[in-house]
Amino acid sequence: MVETVPPLSRRALWTRLLLYPGHTLPTAAVPVLVGAGLAAHEGVFAPGPVLLFLLASWLVHVAGVFTDNHTLIQRYPNLPEHPELLAAVANRTLALSTLRQAIVLCLLLALAIGLVLLHIGGPVVLLIGLIGLASSLGYHGGPWPYANRGLADPVFLGMFGVVAVVATYYLQAVSLAPAGPWWQRGVALPASAWWVGLPAGALVVNVLVIDDIRDRHWDARKGWRTGAVRWGLGWSRAEFGWLMMLAYAAPLAMWVLGWSAWVLLPCLSALMAWPVLQAVRRYDDTPSLLPWTPRMANVGLVYAALQAAGLALAAP
Repeated sequence: MVETVPPLSRRALWTRLLLYPGHTLPTAAVPVLVGAGLAAHEGVFAPGPVLLFLLASWLVHVAGVFTDNHTLIQRYPNLPEHPELLAAVANRTLALSTLRQAIVLCLLLALAIGLVLLHIGGPVVLLIGLIGLASSLGYHGGPWPYANRGLADPVFLGMFGVVAVVATYYLQAVSLAPAGPWWQRGVALPASAWWVGLPAGALVVNVLVIDDIRDRHWDARKGWRTGAVRWGLGWSRAEFGWLMMLAYAAPLAMWVLGWSAWVLLPCLSALMAWPVLQAVRRYDDTPSLLPWTPRMANVGLVYAALQAAGLALAAP
C-alpha cells in the first residue's frame, strides 16, 4: 500500500529525490580537490584533467544513486521508505524505464569523458574506471550488493580517501609528462597520495553513517546488515565520532611531522562540523536527520577545499 503524499513536480522529483545535487556533487568533489591540492604541492597541477575527472566521477556517482533508487522501487514496492517515489511510480510521474535510461545516459556521458582521460593516462584510467563503476553500481545493485552486507563504509573510505585521490593526481602528472607512450612518461606517485585523502574520505563516510542511522529501521526490514542494523545506534554514533576525530586530528599530525602550518587550514571547517556532530548525537529519526546529510556533505567539501589550498600553499 503506497502512502498518500502530496504529488511532486517532475523537476522536484528528480532534483530532490533522485539526483541529490547537494549530496552527490560535494562528495564527488572531495577527493578531486584533495588530489588537485596535492598536485599543486608537487608542482604538477593541471586543471583540465581535474575538471574532466570531476565530471566523470560525478556522473558515475549519480548513476549509482539512480541504480540505488531503481533497486529500492523494484525490489521493495510495498515498503513505504520513500513514499514520494512510490507515489510517483503509481501516478506515472516516474517510470522505471525512464530511470534506467537516466542510468545509461550518465554512464555514456562518463564513458565519453573517460575516452579523453584514457588518451591522457592510458590503461591505468581503464582500471580506475572499472573500480569506480563497480563501487558505484554495486552499492545496492548487481549480483552482490556490498552495502546490504555492511561493507559500504570501508569501500567508501577506500574510494573517496585513496583511489579517487590517486587517480586525480596521476591524471595531472601524466598529462604534464614528456610526450610519448603513457608507459614511458615516468610518472611517480608520492607516498602521500595514498594517505593524504583519508581524513576527507572519513567525512564522506560520515555522510553515509547519517543515512544508515536514519534508515536503520527500514534497512532491518529489508534484511540489510548495515553497521547501524548489526551493532545498533550507539555503535554508529561512535563510528561517526571516531571518523570526525580522524579528520581533524590528521592536519595536526601532519604539522607535527614537519609539514607547513598551512596544512592546518582544514581545521577551520570544524565550525561547520560541530553542529552536525551534535545533531547525530541528539537525533535518530528520519525527519530530524534528513537535512543533516547534505550539511555533512558540505562539511566534507569545505574541508577538502581548505585542505587543497593548504597543500598548495605548503608547496616546497
